[in-house]
Amino acid sequence: MDLHLAGKVAVVTGASKGIGLAITRALVAEGAKVIAGARSITDELVAFSDTGQVLAVAIDLSDPDAPAELVSRASHFGGLDIVVNNVGAVTPRTAGFLEVSDDDWHATFNLTLMAAVRTTRAAIPLLIGRGGGNVVTICSVNAYLPDPGVVDYAATKAAVWNLSKSLSKEFGAQGLRFNTISPGPVSTPLWLGENGVAATVAKSMGVSFDEARRRIIEGGGGFSTGRFTEPEEVADLVLLLASDRAGNVTGADFLIDGGLTKEL
Repeated sequence: MDLHLAGKVAVVTGASKGIGLAITRALVAEGAKVIAGARSITDELVAFSDTGQVLAVAIDLSDPDAPAELVSRASHFGGLDIVVNNVGAVTPRTAGFLEVSDDDWHATFNLTLMAAVRTTRAAIPLLIGRGGGNVVTICSVNAYLPDPGVVDYAATKAAVWNLSKSLSKEFGAQGLRFNTISPGPVSTPLWLGENGVAATVAKSMGVSFDEARRRIIEGGGGFSTGRFTEPEEVADLVLLLASDRAGNVTGADFLIDGGLTKEL
């Protein structure tokens, strides 16, 4: 299926690893050009940059001025068609809600919500200038499944979902589409890395990493598929939503959680 993405220009935040890197790789494979923003430029992004299809930008998107700076780099490729808000972070709150400080809340909201707000705000005039465009934001299953273990992250992701829906109503008539994707646990360093969620849960519970991973898969009624989602599976959904093959899809959220969410 031709997704008609060749020659399109995309900004991807949090592009150095995990879901963001998979999205960058998938866009490049479709012939798109990517402004890849990340705090650290990894070897993978350097390799993509060498192809001429990717401009890797080392940038800290928790800085209020950084998202607009990243979006401005789209001029390198002559315009902007697609924004993928992926950057975010989750810290397991193993000590409970009462130990989550104001600084913790501010840090989570700043990176996970406000980076998307600022990136999107800077991008909208450029997208309108191209005659239309797409913003795909990576949300989370925790927007549906609030969890005290990630209380600040879950609340923030619910706000991300709400933001996307609101923008779809305001800018639909100008040719802009806004959608979100809500993954469950994904096989990325965020979840399975040395200092990821599974390792943190294992340490707090006094169990092995493998046992913590098993409990995550079986928790909340369990994954129907019995496995984590792969980052490439999320990236494929991003490609579809960013393409004109989904031209009448906006204001929607798409779960990709292996059946973890049981409710209708």
